[in-house]
Amino acid sequence: MSKPLIVVTGKNGQLGSELQLLAPSLAHVYDFLFADRALLDLSSNESIELFCSQHKPAVVINCAAYTAVDKAETDRDVAFQINAVAVGKLAAFCKAVGALFITVSTDYVFDGNGTKPYLPSDTTFPINYYGASKAEGEKLAITNNPESIIIRTSWVYSRFGNNFVKTMIRLMGERPSLNVVGDQIGAPTYAADLAATIMHIVAQKAAGNKHKGIYQYSNSGAISWYDFAVAIGEMTNSTCSINRISSIEFPTPAKRPNYSLMNCESIVADFSIQLQGWKASLETCLAYIR
Repeated sequence: MSKPLIVVTGKNGQLGSELQLLAPSLAHVYDFLFADRALLDLSSNESIELFCSQHKPAVVINCAAYTAVDKAETDRDVAFQINAVAVGKLAAFCKAVGALFITVSTDYVFDGNGTKPYLPSDTTFPINYYGASKAEGEKLAITNNPESIIIRTSWVYSRFGNNFVKTMIRLMGERPSLNVVGDQIGAPTYAADLAATIMHIVAQKAAGNKHKGIYQYSNSGAISWYDFAVAIGEMTNSTCSINRISSIEFPTPAKRPNYSLMNCESIVADFSIQLQGWKASLETCLAYIR
């Protein structure tokens, strides 16, 4: 008897890589198909349609995204295709074949003017094009497949790919001091924790859990990028001096939200998730990197 198939897009990204590490322990329950751009190119509608015609998954986990936040300001057509159009098409495909659709979104759908953690139900108001494309992807997923599960996350890092943690480690080894923005507040997310959470949700849904819609997930705690950098330095015994600067002193093509902390209570309640503290998860990741 064949096992249910889980398709994971974005095979080579941080989250896709972490899900690949989990797959062997779940091989007795599921078959997995990890798709890279060669197999499923979300920038091409023809590629999406061909892929969908060839497979009948039980679950699609969409980890692929256009994540170059600054580049998205000028590369708008491609960012919109991957982060919005393709998400809508995958959601519709899952509805047609009766598959569970899970897609990952971002804290950047918010404007950053809040003063308390954003709820999943709060109005989105992106201040950069990357956030706008992801917000549109959320809408298309729900419109095309009301059973979709959307998980907004923030400040993702892991041992894989390019991310803030690995960049800080490299720069701290190259320079005597670093300037890091201290007035943008949010929460880091260790991709391994998010991967485990997603697979827990898949198991819960298979067991009959009826919850759906927009959820939010990050590690617990509220910090700035400066705080994050200081912690990385301390945990790696770096002698590099970290200086706090303002966002104004570090201009970027795409504006970042000053406050993007998210309320994760609903994912905890609806799927019996345990949030990991950001410091403990950072220590775990650094142990792998070392």
